[in-house]
Amino acid sequence: MSSFRLDIWTPFVHTRIMQLTLTVKLQPNPDQAASLLQTMERFNAACNAIAETAFRERTASQVKLHHLLYRDIRARFGLSAQMAVRAIGKVVEVYKRDKSIQPTFRPHGAIVYDDRLLSWKGVDRVSILTLQGRILVPVTMGAYQAQRLRRVRGQADLIYRDGTFYLAVVVDVPEPPPLQPDDWLGVDLGIVNVAADSDSTTYSGGQINGLRKRHAKLRQRLQKKGTKSAKRLLKKRRRKEQRFATNENHRIAKQVVTHAQDTRRGIALEDLQGIRDRITVRRPQRRRHHSWAFAQLRTFIEYKAKLAGVPVVLVDPRNTSRTCPHCGLIDKRNRPNQASFRCIGCGFAGPADTIAAGNIARRAAVNRPDAGPAPEQVPASSVL
Repeated sequence: MSSFRLDIWTPFVHTRIMQLTLTVKLQPNPDQAASLLQTMERFNAACNAIAETAFRERTASQVKLHHLLYRDIRARFGLSAQMAVRAIGKVVEVYKRDKSIQPTFRPHGAIVYDDRLLSWKGVDRVSILTLQGRILVPVTMGAYQAQRLRRVRGQADLIYRDGTFYLAVVVDVPEPPPLQPDDWLGVDLGIVNVAADSDSTTYSGGQINGLRKRHAKLRQRLQKKGTKSAKRLLKKRRRKEQRFATNENHRIAKQVVTHAQDTRRGIALEDLQGIRDRITVRRPQRRRHHSWAFAQLRTFIEYKAKLAGVPVVLVDPRNTSRTCPHCGLIDKRNRPNQASFRCIGCGFAGPADTIAAGNIARRAAVNRPDAGPAPEQVPASSVL
């Protein structure tokens, strides 16, 4: 019998929980891989059958579809009881997004596993239900994933990508209490410089843009060639650029959050929602502009900041790169080129991205995202 004791002087603290998705790699033997693949194909075939009925009956009710299809789905596709329930749930979730079309599911689409279908045996093995019964599959992961998998686990998605099986695992992570910031660290997101903060630290995008340019030329050359070996190489390299950019965004986000945490400041970001619809660029710049993963970087900064207890605010980005922090003048001519800023009124000058980041920080400080930064006194040595 367990007992619980709460001393009367201990305050009750409500701990907020955030969910993280961690991806780990499965190492099944050939027989296990064949079993997982067959289960995945049968599960998605069942989803297509359920979607057909849902669209015909015009219903997204899981209860109604369960009564209509549960026994038939189990008999036709050989799914277990809980797997049939998960298949119905997957169809309902997708169909609710757009009821004007019938959902279709790829043969190797992800399977959602809950605690009844999947269980962990330590951090290096997982028991997974297949059509042939449960199999025990080795798991490989990094130290980051292993540390967090020791916490409470939620559902997991079985993913098949490029011949390899992965588990996308949802874990619950307690959020630390947010700190009360002494000030704000402004962060300006861009293309030439992926990010620049108000402390004059820049994170160059030259390496990322160079890699993207090389990959674009290589893809164009291989697509034009059209041979089997060219197609094989295209398939092999198709995610290399994406992995590199994602790793760079993780690295930059970690540095930004660590710097804000060490200086007891919150992070102020631009609200760039819909920027691609608002901004037009010349044709030679379209590829670089539309491959800019600013939304991913912002997401990484936000969730890493939550884990560190660092508050994040979004401010209106309008005129942050055209506003003089010294005299408050807003003019397009204040930014003669991408890299530099020079106020036509008072002559204040400096790196354009750093000045924009400073304006973002000031907007957060006055808690008025729609207001321009208040003029401030700047040492005469800063005016060029």
